[in-house]
Amino acid sequence: MDQKLFTNKHILSWLEYFSANTDIDLEHVKILDITSKNKNLIPTVEAHRCVLVFTEAGNMDIFYKMWDVGLGDCEIIYNEGSEPEGPIKRDKVSAMIDRGINASAGMIVLNPNARSTVKFGMDNKLFASGSVKYVGSEIRAVLLSRMQIDDRKNLCIISGESIAVEAAMIAGEGTVIAVEYKERDRETMEENVNQFGLRNVTIVDHVGADTMDGLPVPDTCMLVASASLEHELEYLTKINPKMDFVIYTLDFKVAASIQDILESYGLTDVSIIQIAVSKLKSNNMYENQPAPWIITAKGQ
Repeated sequence: MDQKLFTNKHILSWLEYFSANTDIDLEHVKILDITSKNKNLIPTVEAHRCVLVFTEAGNMDIFYKMWDVGLGDCEIIYNEGSEPEGPIKRDKVSAMIDRGINASAGMIVLNPNARSTVKFGMDNKLFASGSVKYVGSEIRAVLLSRMQIDDRKNLCIISGESIAVEAAMIAGEGTVIAVEYKERDRETMEENVNQFGLRNVTIVDHVGADTMDGLPVPDTCMLVASASLEHELEYLTKINPKMDFVIYTLDFKVAASIQDILESYGLTDVSIIQIAVSKLKSNNMYENQPAPWIITAKGQ
């Protein structure tokens, strides 16, 4: 087991320190140790009013990243040094963007605008601009819902960039393997990972043992159907026969023939639906978006 920077004893001492020096009700505090691998600060702060965050020295852009995604009104409660002692300080994130973390310590982040529900279907304008043409937010919300994500799920997302970003936020205690075959798409995915402060995403360039061995085995895979569909199914069902799948396609022929393909790999409970979205434009005309088929199947 890896040596933890903050043990239970350390965490309890920081809780006692903040309890003695603030009027915060610690009963409702979310504890987050971002010195551990795969822990996401920004999505956690967005979803909780009070987060006790444990950080290590050298994180020089932590407050700038929070400010950059709209968390500038959050308040930071902290002290100087690496021990839970001394005077308490309180500052807004917007006033701290030019400083980083110079000592491994705990701090409390208060977010008065925290949401208490899972966020599905982010506006495409929030994602990094680049080579990717993002799926519409309404379609993405349906895909995420069909994936039935919980906070500890391990996921594989193939050619589904914005879906990988939102899934990583929801599965805060799990992991996401983002498969992007094109180099420019991998670069855009990396921009999104950095922009949203996601530490539970691993980006690879193809599906296979040479890229995925050593990574957490996915519980669910969401993929955009392509010429490599059967190769992906063969490998993924081999490493986890119980893996569930959510498949996106705009090709009617793929949708019509996919049930037999899925069943040949031991996948059952195949469901195929089509989603159509129309938007009213400023000229009072409706604009039809692409209407994909969404296929779900369960491993055995």
